[in-house]
Amino acid sequence: MRVAVPREIRDGEKRVALVPDIINKLTKLGYDVVIESGAGVHAQATDDLFTAAGATVKSGNVISDADVVLCVTSLTPAQISSLKKGAVTISFLSPVTAVDSIDAAVTAGVTAFSLELVPRISRAQSMDALTSQALCAGYRAALVGAELSPRFFPMLMTAAGTVTPAQVLVLGAGVAGLQAIATARRLGAVVSAYDVRPSSADEVKSMGAAFIDLELEALEGAGGYAREMTEERAAKQRELLTPYIAKSHLVITTAAVPGRAAPRLMTAAMIDAMEPGTIIVDLAAETGGNAEGSKPGEIVTTAKGVQIWGGKDVPSQLPFHASSLYSRNVVNLLTLMTSAAKDGEKVALNIDFTDEIIDKSALTHAGAKHTPGASEKGGSN
Repeated sequence: MRVAVPREIRDGEKRVALVPDIINKLTKLGYDVVIESGAGVHAQATDDLFTAAGATVKSGNVISDADVVLCVTSLTPAQISSLKKGAVTISFLSPVTAVDSIDAAVTAGVTAFSLELVPRISRAQSMDALTSQALCAGYRAALVGAELSPRFFPMLMTAAGTVTPAQVLVLGAGVAGLQAIATARRLGAVVSAYDVRPSSADEVKSMGAAFIDLELEALEGAGGYAREMTEERAAKQRELLTPYIAKSHLVITTAAVPGRAAPRLMTAAMIDAMEPGTIIVDLAAETGGNAEGSKPGEIVTTAKGVQIWGGKDVPSQLPFHASSLYSRNVVNLLTLMTSAAKDGEKVALNIDFTDEIIDKSALTHAGAKHTPGASEKGGSN
């Protein structure tokens, strides 16, 4: 069976779905691995390295005769329509924003898996690409803030006097937020953080940051994610956060609700109350933004001199390690649904929908949209 990795075609995408040092995990299972020439160039994964690792490198279309296609961003409808019936794709594939690609997979008879839907259970941790890529985004956010800030981050004792440390506020203490906290702390800043889930307080404190308790209702959702809040609750939260935001030199926002627009944490009025030279790093800019006025891939400077950096494909800005982590996630998921070659039998796919991970991460199968749990109810999908 053939596993193919095409070049990513999304503008600005620098990651690759497989890196050379993990190719042997697939070849040991019995797969033939084909990489499109140049696919890993931005991640320091050259064609020569792929070849040395046991993959075949080809120019042009590598997916039309593949049994499995691995990629980072979702294939386009045109790419999917070129796949053979019964092929499997594994990638990020949003049920909200990639509807055309999902419909194309149904029409083509392709089984499409979305890494965004991998359940947050202990057995699936090694396949959780959202977590691995959020780690990269949080690290990058702190570095961007430090680079844009006109201030030192650490306290410095000099002959000319003492330089006080930067005050950093992180809104949202999930994986990205915790990594932003850790990185800002390593750079010497004084860090505080807020999350709608009080259960995150211990994690924040373990990173050396202060946890802000607004004494509001907890919004703990399924899988450890935050639940969506009412507008009344959001307005009260913004009111209570305003003084903390106003005294910060850098605010990093990471709040997200899966499948929905990002919650608005900072209004234009709140931003205008900040000191000139303050930096906002909005990691949720691509889903509507936590900060009013943020734009994905742009730095917006307000009339009051506050800079808002809107994140766009942030993990891709660290393509070497983002690709390395992602490739392990995708290979672990593919391995779960693989019967390895042995005793004269060839490698084969074993897509078992009674397995919770396979069931919940599948979006299409056998010419139809897949409904999780249908196999338990006696359905074909």
